[in-house]
Amino acid sequence: MSSLLEGVVAAQPPRLENGDRLTRHEFERRYAAMPGIKKAELIEGVVHMPSPASAWHAIAHQRINLWLGTYQMHTPCTEIADSATLRLDLENELQPDAVLFIEQACSGRVRVSTDGYLEGAPELIAEIAFTNASIDLSRQVQGVPPFGCARILGLANGDPAH
Repeated sequence: MSSLLEGVVAAQPPRLENGDRLTRHEFERRYAAMPGIKKAELIEGVVHMPSPASAWHAIAHQRINLWLGTYQMHTPCTEIADSATLRLDLENELQPDAVLFIEQACSGRVRVSTDGYLEGAPELIAEIAFTNASIDLSRQVQGVPPFGCARILGLANGDPAH
């Protein structure tokens, strides 16, 4: 019976840990095995797991979505996504607060993969970072420029009341 249990334990992937160096495939395998994790990103092959979002983050996030939604309503061939997984390549899988992209039917570079994730460089990545601004924004920027993202908008250390 112990050999049966050893097989079950061996089938479980290792836990996803902040700082792990992984391929995108291994990152996704471990992430899928840990449904309690709300957000994890793979940037330049390194796993980053941010702390829970504060109320200030949530307020700023909603304002970014309102702004992008208004833009999208008035701009043909654009789409926005909130906290969607964005695959840039085999070492970079982000989950930015929001992205704006041109629809693929209108010559956009982002597509939805067969398993439902965004792939390609969007026109805009929006990231809100109140508590870990220098870490969050620099990690995002490191993972994006080689892939042709036109803009990265970072809201950092602002006053959420204004």
